[in-house]
Amino acid sequence: MSKKEQIKSEESEVESKEVAKEKKVESRKTSSKASKDQNVVYVGNKPSMAYVMAVITAFNMGNGTKVTLKARGRAISTAVDVAEITRSRFLKDTKVHAISIGTEEMIPREGGNPRNVSTIEIILKG
Repeated sequence: MSKKEQIKSEESEVESKEVAKEKKVESRKTSSKASKDQNVVYVGNKPSMAYVMAVITAFNMGNGTKVTLKARGRAISTAVDVAEITRSRFLKDTKVHAISIGTEEMIPREGGNPRNVSTIEIILKG
């Protein structure tokens, strides 16, 4: 291998290491964003106890003492159940800090007229 080829290969190694460092920095940025959402539990169509366990885990693993339950449409009743089960059976010192309700306009995937969907946000404080 000539000196020119050796220098080029060393330069490419340095560039690849710099790219790897940049990726690590970007992943740290996204992980800090994920830590903000760590105390948010999005309620869907799973059984209630799955979300209760998620709330308990968020209280145990999270930095803060607040966990937010968010739900839309039919899942609103499940979110209320999750909050009440968590409060009454598992974390008895937990209080409902705030409840906010709202409406979002959903646009169907296949086109058509937008429709309104109810939303709820329940903030539990331990």
